Amino acid sequence: MATIESGGVTFEVDEDGFIGNYEDGKCDEWRDYVKNEEGIEELTEEHLKVITVLQEYYEKNGIAPMVRVLSKVTGFKLKHIYELFPSGPGKGACKMAGLPKPTGCV
Repeated sequence: MATIESGGVTFEVDEDGFIGNYEDGKCDEWRDYVKNEEGIEELTEEHLKVITVLQEYYEKNGIAPMVRVLSKVTGFKLKHIYELFPSGPGKGACKMAGLPKPTGCV
């Protein structure tokens, strides 16, 4: 695994830039790193709602939710999730939430 540094904290990441250890990704330094990679200027309450839903679902089920589940639980249409996370719910939102790279249709 490769390593990256953000805010004085070093993270191990896989070949696609997803964090190696979920617990390490639940911090501001990781979110700031992904935010900058995604080109997001400021994290809003809507960003944080998506991140929280992803983390809670992952902690309960061990996988990321399907897109329609994420949309239903957050109340956000898929188009809006893409507006929040330009690279999408799988790459951008899951990465920012510290989840491993999704294997299915997120």
